Amino acid sequence: MRASFGRRYLVSASHRLHSDMLTAEENSTTYGKCNNARGHGHNYIVEVLVGGPVDAATGMVIDMVALDATVRAKVIDRFDHANLNLDPVFHDQVPTTENLCRAVFGLLKDALPAGELEQVRVEETENNFFECDSE
Repeated sequence: MRASFGRRYLVSASHRLHSDMLTAEENSTTYGKCNNARGHGHNYIVEVLVGGPVDAATGMVIDMVALDATVRAKVIDRFDHANLNLDPVFHDQVPTTENLCRAVFGLLKDALPAGELEQVRVEETENNFFECDSE
């Protein structure tokens, strides 16, 4: 029988929503105040859901300490207190929270010490959240 384990992390980062494929007017219309040339920041909540069989010896899907170490190395150390526009993963894409969610999923997918990454959820504000899964 499979089970799932979820964990939440805080990442504070800034970004500017701007596409070089759009005119200045289109960027302003599309992104509004989020197109501010100085950017803006968020305290993102990143949720990671890992599923798999429960290990008979430990009773766990994944060791929480090992998961924390992986998320810290792959996600938190990279994005926390960073300008997302300057990260290579966003070189050819707008650093929307949808794309941040996809990037986190991609960074963790093959890096977990156990289990299978089922879902990543990124909460941008109390009203906005984004989810990405393997399908």
